[in-house]
Amino acid sequence: IKVIEQALAEGTDPWGVKVERVEIKDIRLPHQLMRSMAAEAEAARDARALVIHAYGEKNASKNLAEAASVIADSKVSLQLRYLQTLTNVAAEHNRTIVVPFPIEVARYYAENWLNNK
Repeated sequence: IKVIEQALAEGTDPWGVKVERVEIKDIRLPHQLMRSMAAEAEAARDARALVIHAYGEKNASKNLAEAASVIADSKVSLQLRYLQTLTNVAAEHNRTIVVPFPIEVARYYAENWLNNK
């Protein structure tokens, strides 16, 4: 803007006119420049969205790790989670329900079956 003010002053000073303010009301950019600016803005929005998504994933992972720690510390918590999962699966009206079976119980029955044979 200073360059424009200087150019105006050089043209108006000989006439005794002083330009005090210059205002730009409209700028017409080439279409190629407008497209590249829009692409740059879109890339910046996408980058911000990725950062927000990564932050959410980090928080979710931290919460899952805390929940796993609480469940690991208490067998009752694990059993409650197991029952809650079974309730959720049963509510979906599926034809097939896979029931997780503790490996220790399976090992116990397998050993007893082999010993009795």
